[in-house]
Amino acid sequence: MTEALNRPQGFAYLPACSAVLGDARCRFDTTLAGYFHEGIVLSVEDARIFTCAPLPGFDERWFEHGRFEMLTGAAAGLFGAVKNDRERVSGREVELWQSLGADVLPGDSFRMIAGCDKAAATCRGKFANFLNYRGFPHIPGEDWLASYPGPDRPGTGGARLPASGA
Repeated sequence: MTEALNRPQGFAYLPACSAVLGDARCRFDTTLAGYFHEGIVLSVEDARIFTCAPLPGFDERWFEHGRFEMLTGAAAGLFGAVKNDRERVSGREVELWQSLGADVLPGDSFRMIAGCDKAAATCRGKFANFLNYRGFPHIPGEDWLASYPGPDRPGTGGARLPASGA
């Protein structure tokens, strides 16, 4: 009888965006030039750190929080989340949070999709998609929610944010 209570209902109000980059709620097209890269794995370390050729058109950390998908080899069709994306002397080094669960070998091809840290500034600046931002960046933090008015902090009901231009 309690199974009906296990179904999600409504949305959570969080400062960060609740959409996934490219999903129906985000509506950003991740196939646009400049937001993905396809390449070849040059070396593999610890089954989750991959090196590829340098990526001159992409800033360092561009793919952090992004998606790393294998296109060929034993891991074809598997994907993981990008933890670190750094430019090294040997090429671009991409570290995943965990291994893909199948062997990735030098010569296998991959696709990386740009990363989104779910912040309002990233949505606006990196993706120009703020119209579809699904977060609430001005929600007060937990400390404010648990506080109460006192002589040194009266509850006036006024704005908690500084006036624009301040």
